[in-house]
Amino acid sequence: MCRFISACNLPPTEALGNDSLTIRLRLRLVCFAGLLIALASATGRSFAIEPWSENPWYWAHDGKPVMLLGGSDDDNLFQWPAERLIPQLDRIAAAGGNVVRNTMSDRKDGGFEVYPFLKLGSGKYDLTQWNPEYWERFERFLTETDRRGIFVQIEMWDRFDYADHTPTDRDRWGKHPYNPANNINYSAEESTLAKSYPDHPGQNKQPFFFSTPQQRNIQPLLRIQQAFVNKVLDLSLAHDHVLYCIDNETNGEEAWSTYWAEFLHDRAKRAEKSIYATEMWDDWDLRADRHRRTFDHPQRYAYVDISQNNHNRGEKHWNNLLYVRQRLADHPRPINTTKTYGADGNKFGHTDQDAIERFWRHLLGGVASARFHRPDSGLGINEKAVACITAARRVEAIVPFWDLSPKMDLMSDREENEAYAAARPDLSAIVIYFPAQNRDRQITLDRFPSDRNYQVQWIGIDLEHGNNISSDKAEIIKAGSVLTPPRDGNMAAVLSKKQD
Repeated sequence: MCRFISACNLPPTEALGNDSLTIRLRLRLVCFAGLLIALASATGRSFAIEPWSENPWYWAHDGKPVMLLGGSDDDNLFQWPAERLIPQLDRIAAAGGNVVRNTMSDRKDGGFEVYPFLKLGSGKYDLTQWNPEYWERFERFLTETDRRGIFVQIEMWDRFDYADHTPTDRDRWGKHPYNPANNINYSAEESTLAKSYPDHPGQNKQPFFFSTPQQRNIQPLLRIQQAFVNKVLDLSLAHDHVLYCIDNETNGEEAWSTYWAEFLHDRAKRAEKSIYATEMWDDWDLRADRHRRTFDHPQRYAYVDISQNNHNRGEKHWNNLLYVRQRLADHPRPINTTKTYGADGNKFGHTDQDAIERFWRHLLGGVASARFHRPDSGLGINEKAVACITAARRVEAIVPFWDLSPKMDLMSDREENEAYAAARPDLSAIVIYFPAQNRDRQITLDRFPSDRNYQVQWIGIDLEHGNNISSDKAEIIKAGSVLTPPRDGNMAAVLSKKQD
């Protein structure tokens, strides 16, 4: 910086000839523009997605806060053919959605997926050569999401890609290019990789996830993995709407996650970019020691993903989220939940209603990003998901979620899972979510100043509500009032301080 300023010390006017004043003015403008660039470089200012400087619980883009909401019908949308991908992205954007999950997965669930590596005439793969179609699909996906203002949370590795334990594909690993039987780059002895892994990947028997130097140091495999991650970054670092997650619901060793987190940061640093990474642990209990690997290392993991909490219901789901906020309070940072489980008839026993409740607890509990998981484990971007996102944006238009913090002590006479509240610090605005219940729902508001009045706006969340703000006459309440939803189903109440 000092060298730059010294370079802008201009010569005396007489040394510049007849048009000295004009020349000096132009030189000063050039120097001023260069100084701005130098200042931006020196301060590391970036207009990419980043934790918001004014409230680091939330994300910002171009320096402005942004709430990430979404849903999608698959986890690896980049693999979709263009004729399916574009309508999906348009539907998400039209609903007010602005985030998707994207695993770099290549398993053949839909029949149209491709592997990243080149298949030779012999039928085997060369892991040092790329399949252009895979990477063209990924680049198109990044371009189309960027064009629509849809942020992307990438997951580098998905343990289910490298196991045979699945009802629909008992030979998934058996035919994968990484399997030494299927490539020309390493043998089973060199890689320590077996021909089959029939156990659930949660048992962590796959050496694929033990390749790093602080683990088993399987160099022939690690070199291929490094090249793959570098290729992902070759494309993704050209965009500023991307977040990074290392694994899908892992319970692997900490050394594996640490290695790849540092690998991502080192590569981004060489490209003079700032990126934000996390890890997603499999434990449903957010108090489990394994979650501390991300909670307690804010320099390595600039945000946390608590998706597996979405296997929990009701008060437990809510209290786990509040625990994470308390745990991170010394170093606040965004909390993402990229997999909101819940859909009628799915294998976990969760329902559509579970998904809706979890989504709204996320909003009032202070998450920075919430996405409905793909069918049949979640709502995806079906009509109920669209209704939820639309209703959330209506609430946000009245009071932004980043202005709110959980505030359950405003309510009394509340039964379990009956209502959830968040408020501005000065209580000028309060949002209360009432889950659909087969009972009368009412809570008493008696924990704010007795001389303060609020105007209530009701927003329907369910599909049949049409997300309409109640057309009834404005409801005015004050401390001690009983608040009762005017309709059945999921409802949100927005309380705004009434001006004198």
